Amino acid sequence: MDILLVDDEAELTNALQAVLQREGYQVTVAYDGDRGRSLSQQGAYDLLILDWMLPQISGLKICQEMRSQGNQTPVLFLTAKDTLDDRVMGLDAGADDYLVKPFELRELLARVRALLRRSTESTELATELASGQPGRDRIQGEDLELDRTNQLAYRQGRLIELSEKETQLLEYLMRHPGQLLTHEQIHQYLWSDTQKPSSNVLAALVRLLRRKIEAIGETPLIHTVYGRGYRFGSNPDS
Repeated sequence: MDILLVDDEAELTNALQAVLQREGYQVTVAYDGDRGRSLSQQGAYDLLILDWMLPQISGLKICQEMRSQGNQTPVLFLTAKDTLDDRVMGLDAGADDYLVKPFELRELLARVRALLRRSTESTELATELASGQPGRDRIQGEDLELDRTNQLAYRQGRLIELSEKETQLLEYLMRHPGQLLTHEQIHQYLWSDTQKPSSNVLAALVRLLRRKIEAIGETPLIHTVYGRGYRFGSNPDS
């Protein structure tokens, strides 16, 4: 597996490169945005690890450009920015995951493994879908199909990659079609009592999920019941 690591903190970058190489990955390093963007355009990488704030061109800009060009290589942001607005901005730019500095190496490695595994499985499942072979452990709702094991969804021929929390939320909604699920019910399902996030985290998660499963021209499937919660289905009043 080939990884592109872009970070201007040379000491951290060199240490991460050594750790990742010991894990068996091929790692290319860049220390500024210009070089990072050039390498991302030239090489076929399995994963990009980008610092948000880089000299010349930010990691955010690199990610945005990649997605606008149709490059779906998984992106993991490393950054000191840790507010909710920052996290949402990074995910909106097309990042697949987000790790706040300072972080534990074992957490970084776990996220790298998860992103690489998801990318490999999505490729395999896209081939499976094209061949017409049915997958396992899937949920069908309206014209949307969810493969919860592999964190993937399919809609009108589109393959949609989901995060773990997006998968859990979508599964919960799809298992209760037409039913109002309150904010409290969803919070209890997604987070333990010790993990309860602030109230606007759920709204941000729903917004990101909608962007993925409701492309332009497609029927909206997740409907907001203002002040109460959300309902899944093509009919908002069902």
